[in-house]
Amino acid sequence: MELYRGTRLSVDKVRVRLPNGQERERVVVHPGDAVAVLPVRADLSCYLIRQFRYAIGEYILEAPAGTLNSGEKPKETAYRELIEETGYQAATLIPRGFLYTTPGFTDERIYLFEAHDLSPSCLYEKDEDEEIEVIRVPLADLPLMIHDGRISDAKTIALVYRCLGPGAI
Repeated sequence: MELYRGTRLSVDKVRVRLPNGQERERVVVHPGDAVAVLPVRADLSCYLIRQFRYAIGEYILEAPAGTLNSGEKPKETAYRELIEETGYQAATLIPRGFLYTTPGFTDERIYLFEAHDLSPSCLYEKDEDEEIEVIRVPLADLPLMIHDGRISDAKTIALVYRCLGPGAI
């Protein structure tokens, strides 16, 4: 049974059969899939964004990210969101897999990309409902920033791990 439908997500109450045969009610949130992009510069730094997130009431450092539009492929979304949030376009987008954000109650999947060969985009136009500050960070600083809590966003932590490798964190 659908409990809620909005422009960004829907919420269903469903009856499920568990692997042990028992039946239970569950609530499942369907926010749609999304992407996160780590834009890597030639000088071995990257761009993160500092953005206010109203759900937690604070600014956080995170990778540029956004939701897939209807009919859009993840790579198309990654290209678009990178421009929308940073003003840069990438000649090279490398897929780095995906992650489930919180599979206990949502089916959201975030596709991860590493972007290279960056250049300013003439298509850049800030969304009027987003306050975003683009920040350049040396790649070598990312593991410490994760360790000391300056980066606390889960998708960004996973993306850094996927791009820099297991020895980075």
